[in-house]
Amino acid sequence: MATGPRSNGAPASSRAATLQAAEVERKYAVDPATLLPALAHVPGVASTGQQATLDLAATYFDTEALDLTRHEMTLRRRTGGHDAGWHLKLGVDSESRTELRRPLGRAVRTAPAALVTTVRAVVRDRPLLPVATVRTHRLEYDLLGAGGEVLATICDDEVHAERLVGSPFVQDWREWEVELVNGDSRLFDALDAELTDAGARRVKGGSKLKAALGDGLPRAAGAVVSPRRLKRATTTEFLVSQLAEQLAAVQSQDLRIRSGDTTSVHQLRIALRRLRSALTTYRPLLDSTVVDPVRAELKWLGASLAPARDAQVMHAQLRALLEEEPPELVMGQVVRRMDLHLRGMAEQGWRTAQEALASERYLRLLDALDNLVDHPPVARRSGSRAKKVVPPHLQRDAKRLRRAVRAIDEARDAVERDVAFHEARKKAKRLRYSAQAAVPLFGAPAKRLATSAKGVQTVLGDRQDSVVGRHLLRDLASQAYLNGENSFTFGRLHARVERLGQDAEQRFAALWREVPHRGIRGRLGKRTP
Repeated sequence: MATGPRSNGAPASSRAATLQAAEVERKYAVDPATLLPALAHVPGVASTGQQATLDLAATYFDTEALDLTRHEMTLRRRTGGHDAGWHLKLGVDSESRTELRRPLGRAVRTAPAALVTTVRAVVRDRPLLPVATVRTHRLEYDLLGAGGEVLATICDDEVHAERLVGSPFVQDWREWEVELVNGDSRLFDALDAELTDAGARRVKGGSKLKAALGDGLPRAAGAVVSPRRLKRATTTEFLVSQLAEQLAAVQSQDLRIRSGDTTSVHQLRIALRRLRSALTTYRPLLDSTVVDPVRAELKWLGASLAPARDAQVMHAQLRALLEEEPPELVMGQVVRRMDLHLRGMAEQGWRTAQEALASERYLRLLDALDNLVDHPPVARRSGSRAKKVVPPHLQRDAKRLRRAVRAIDEARDAVERDVAFHEARKKAKRLRYSAQAAVPLFGAPAKRLATSAKGVQTVLGDRQDSVVGRHLLRDLASQAYLNGENSFTFGRLHARVERLGQDAEQRFAALWREVPHRGIRGRLGKRTP
C-alpha cells in the first residue's frame, strides 16, 4: 500500500519517483494438487474481487557475499503485474516489511542510485550483481469489505527459480501468499486458520529469493548472543555480542537517516558511543594495534554527527525557556535571531553528518567493525568465563569516574571546572554502558549500578547543557547589541540557564553520595581470583 513520495537523502530530482509501501504478509508452502479454499465466508469479508492472472519475472540483485540477504533485505527488478519496477524490501519483523519502489527505467543490470544509497551501510562500495531469477505464474484476487474496500489480497503462485551465484541450482514450487491491506489482525488470523486447514504450511520469514538460493543462503548477519546464553558466555562471546548488537544498530539507524529521518542521528550516535565505550572498557584484553584505530574513527564519526543533534536539542531547550517568559519581558528580535542561528547550525550540522556518512572513510570504518565481529581481537583470557573477567573492568570504570569527580574540586578556575564536570559526565556514561551490557551476566546488581551511573550522567548532562547554553546566549546577545537590538531578554535567559546549571550541581552533590563507589566486584558476585 503506497504511502506517497518520501525523502531518502538523495537529491530532489531522484527522490521524486521513489515510493514507500508497507507490506504485511504471510506465506504458505503448499502441495501442487492442493485446492485454494473459498474465503468469501470468512468473518468480515463481504465479497471477492475478480480473479486476475499475472506472469511476473524478477531478477534479484545483491553483492557477491549476499550482504543484503544476510541483513533481511532484497533488491529486485520485476516486470509484469501492477507494480512493475525496482523494489527494495527492508525487513521489519517476520510479517512486516517496508518496500521502496522505483520505476523500471531503461537500465536492466544497474540498480537505481537512490535505492542503493539507502542501503549503503550494508553494501558499502561493493558492486551489485544478479544473484537469482524468479518467474511466477500468479492467480490473484482481493477480499472486499462491505464498503468495497480491499481487506486483503490472496495470491496462488507457481514459481520457477534459478540461482545465478555459486553452483547451478533450479527449483520449482507452489506457494500461497496473503497480503493484508485494510484488514485487521483478526482477519489475518482467520485466513491463516482456513489456509492451514486446507493443507498449507506457514513459512515464517520466507521469501522467494531465499528459496531460490537454497543451500547457498548465507548465515544471518551479526553474532548477538541471547541473554540466557550470555550467562555462560566466554569473554570473546560476550564482547562479540556487544559489538554485533551495536553494529546492527549503526546500520539500522544509518538506513533511517538515509530515508530522511534526521531524528535518527541521535540513536546512531548512541550506538557509536556504546561501541567505543566497549572497546575502551575492555581495552586491556584486546589487541590495541587493531582496536585503537577503530576507536579513533568512532570518535571522528561521533564528532561529525554531534552538531546536527546538539543544535536541535539546544534550540528546543531555549525556546521552551523563552515561552515561559512574560510577554512584556521578551524584547527585541530574540525569537528571530535565536531561530535563524540555531536552525542554521542544525542545517549545517545535518550537511556535515551527510558528508560523513557518504565518505569512503565511513565505509572503511564499517568494514573495520565487521572485522572486529568476524575476527575478535581478544588477546587475553578469550576463553575464560565472562562472569569472572568482567567485574574488574567495571571496577576500573568506576575508579575512573571517582578520579574525574575529584578533579572537579581540584579545578583552578571556572573554565577548568567546566571541563572537569564534562569529563566526569563522560566517565559516568562509560560506566553506565558497561554496567548495562553486564546485566545478562549479573542481573539486578549490574542494573542498579547502571541506574546509578545513568543518574549521574543525566544530571551532569544538564549542567553541560547550561555551559553550552550560556556561551550561546552570550554570543547571541553580543550580536544583537552590535546590531543595535535590545539584548535584555538574552540576559534574562542567560541568568536562568546559569541557575539551571547551579541546580544541576546541587543535585549531583546529593546524588553522588548515593552512588556505590567501591566493592563492585563483590556486588557482582564472586571475586576474580
